[in-house]
Parts: sequence; C-alpha cells; structure tokens
Amino acid sequence: MPSAVEGSEGGEEGEILRYEEAEDDNVSPTDLSELLKEGTKESHDRAENTQFVKDFLKGRIKKELFKLATVALYFTYSALEEEMDRNKENPVFAPLYFPLELHRREALVKDLKYFYGEDWKEKIQCSEATQHYVDRIHHVGQHEPELLVAHAYTRYMGDLSGGQVLKKVAQRALRLPSTEEGIQFYMFDNISNAQQFKQLYRARMNALDLDKNTKERIVEEANRAFRFNMQVFDELDQIGKSLTEAAQDGGFPVHDGKGDLRKCPY
Repeated sequence: MPSAVEGSEGGEEGEILRYEEAEDDNVSPTDLSELLKEGTKESHDRAENTQFVKDFLKGRIKKELFKLATVALYFTYSALEEEMDRNKENPVFAPLYFPLELHRREALVKDLKYFYGEDWKEKIQCSEATQHYVDRIHHVGQHEPELLVAHAYTRYMGDLSGGQVLKKVAQRALRLPSTEEGIQFYMFDNISNAQQFKQLYRARMNALDLDKNTKERIVEEANRAFRFNMQVFDELDQIGKSLTEAAQDGGFPVHDGKGDLRKCPY
C-alpha cells in the first residue's frame, strides 16, 4: 500500500509529510472527485443549514451538547476505521487507506478522557441516530466495500475543511484550553498541508478502477452519509432544547475565512 510519506525532512522522529502525488490539474467531469463534488452539493447545503450547525458556527454551543457530539463522533469513527482496517488491502479501497494521517478514533479517545475522565467508557452510550449511521457503515464495509469510499470522503474531507472552522469556534465559545484539550479530533498532526493532502486524496479516488454504475452508487452513498449526519444533528438539536445549561457565546467572529464550509463541517 503506497503512503503519502514521500520523504523525510526533520520534524518529529525525523519525518515530515510531502505530497508529491498531489496533482489534480487534469480533472475530468467523469472523475469520481468531480461526481462527488457536484452530486453532493445539495446535501452540503442542507447539512450546513441544520439548526445545530448554524448555532455551532455562531458560537451558541452548550458544553454538554458538544460532549455528546464528541461521543457520536467516537462511535462513528470507531465503526468507519474498523471497516477501513478490514478493507485496507481491498483494491476498491486500499489506495485511500491513510491510517497515520487520517484516523480519528485515538484523538477522540483523548477528547472523551478530557470531558468525562478516565472512566469515560462507562459514561457514554451510542445514541439512536448514531447507531443507524454505525450500522450502515458496518454493512457497507462487510458487504459493499466499494461504497466505503463515500463514507471516508464525506467524513475526512469535511474534517480537513469546515471542521477546521469548528475547531476554532469550539475552542473560543467553550473557552477550552489553549493547549488543545477537548479538540484533538480536529488536529491532524501528521498532515503538513491540508490542501495538498486533499488533492492527493482526490487523485487517489480518481485513480480507482470503477465503472460508471459504481461511481453513481458511491455518490448515492455519500448523500446517504450526509443524511445520517443530519439525523445526528437533529437528534443533538432536540437534546439541546432540553438542556438547562446556558449556551456559552464567546462573542468571537465565527469564521475567519479559513477552511471550506462547502464540506460537511462535522
């Protein structure tokens, strides 16, 4: 399995990522990256306009709700990365297997320890909406692994885009430590340049040997992934209405122009 690491130039343990494959100047409308971009535009817009995301971007996020969102992410990424590990040598997914660069489960464990303590496992449970999402990911990984591309694309490309906006909003609105406890999920320490890495990832997607029908099914599955995300947002929004804790509005600008909100930002 090829790696994104193309050389070593200092940095921690003597390695730094370089993305010499990251060329996407010759994209075609029939490339999977373009089909996903065009085919999920409406879902992107709908996800951005859920009440939960709109409130979040305004800094109106209750700490307890942020903790529950982190729990949902933990169960989602645990399922996704289990299925990615299962299919790491499957040619329909292998070129997109970047565990060192992308995997989020261990980062989420750190966040959960920060919010819930060392006995965090005993204090969390998978919500109903998240369980539906998790079940679908496991089904895809075990029975239709070619569709796993859709779930990886929807999650990780969003994390590297709009997710970087949410990191700043959460840190400010919730007054989290400057040492980045509680937001490890958003930290990609093994990616030196997010934009170049996304180009590399899209190039790898476009190089997959997929027929037209399979590409269409992947786009359909990506839209399904967005629906699962929106169902989790709606569930969190309903829970938020029942919380008595006052929303903490840090009074800071919510978007500084960095990060791409056209990707599902959560």
